Amino acid sequence: MTTKSVAIVTGASQGIGRATALRLARDFRVIVLVARNKDGLEKTAGEVRTIGAEAMVYALDLRQPQSPEIIIKGTLERFGRIDALLNIAGAVPQIDLFEMTDAQWDDGMALKLHGARRLTIRAWDALKASNGSVVLISGSAALDPKPGFAAVAATNAAIIALAKAFSEQGIKDGVQVNSVVPGPVMTGRRQSFFEKWAPAHNLTVEEAIKKFPEEAGISRFGEPEEIADLLGYLVSPAARWMTGASVRIDGGEIKGI
Repeated sequence: MTTKSVAIVTGASQGIGRATALRLARDFRVIVLVARNKDGLEKTAGEVRTIGAEAMVYALDLRQPQSPEIIIKGTLERFGRIDALLNIAGAVPQIDLFEMTDAQWDDGMALKLHGARRLTIRAWDALKASNGSVVLISGSAALDPKPGFAAVAATNAAIIALAKAFSEQGIKDGVQVNSVVPGPVMTGRRQSFFEKWAPAHNLTVEEAIKKFPEEAGISRFGEPEEIADLLGYLVSPAARWMTGASVRIDGGEIKGI
């Protein structure tokens, strides 16, 4: 058993998850990487090791109820502690409210909401022991729902509520819990979305990428590293008194107070 500081990052094969794993590798000695894409995870693990942290990989689907047990048990057996859990995994289908099937609703909820819920609960005793931190990633659709993003909005709103409930228990148990609400971030997944969306709207991909921020009332897309810097702060000693917060980082997309 070691006394290394250990962070678990889900969705770590790409996008915000990958950027967060690399950011935390500067401050934590061990990064446990979780995602479904094994090749992507191994690439991230190599980058984490280059920075100087140890990496362990779990290529698992968090929609499966047994996955959290495997991750937490394996992490504790190898490292003996968990200091931070960052729930980032979860892509929810962008399908019109009136066209989505029950299966599509359930699939989006299963990964982002229930995966984070199960993993946080399974890690809770270890987080209590270390006075650790949890962050759950939501999204700005939660605060500005649209018909084409109904499942995204509903899932992200539930994430904010779930984080708040965990934070109330965390005040009693010494576990810090917050949620982060990013606006539009340029990830590989978003790039792929525009490659499919643009031709259907008689636009080039470049035109679509320019058009979206303008319509959202922001100057540009965010970068994964900008979200990762905020997450790094939230699980640092400097942010220890922050708990139960829902922190927006959206370039001014949400106009309300």
